[in-house]
Amino acid sequence: MPRVSLLEQATREAVEAAAWYERQRAGLGRDFAAALEAVLDLIEEGVIPLGPMPGATGATGARRIMLRRFPYDVVVHQALGETLVVAVAHQSRHPGYWVGRLG
Repeated sequence: MPRVSLLEQATREAVEAAAWYERQRAGLGRDFAAALEAVLDLIEEGVIPLGPMPGATGATGARRIMLRRFPYDVVVHQALGETLVVAVAHQSRHPGYWVGRLG
């Protein structure tokens, strides 16, 4: 099973998204956090394949898994038995902003 870790920026993005959803409706932020945790568990267990990033960002080697209920991608880079979450990225905002984190 690959070890999954999150960049500080990805953690911050997840916290900010959950807070935004919570402000929209009580309990929705908790639902976002639970959906994200479920995806992280699936990645760690290796039971679901990660899809390629679309467009030019696909050339970076980054992979993604989409949250089912929320319009967010969990963007990961896999190397040496470790899976690094580089972004929890909204699917419609600033595509590829996280590419500089791969360095």
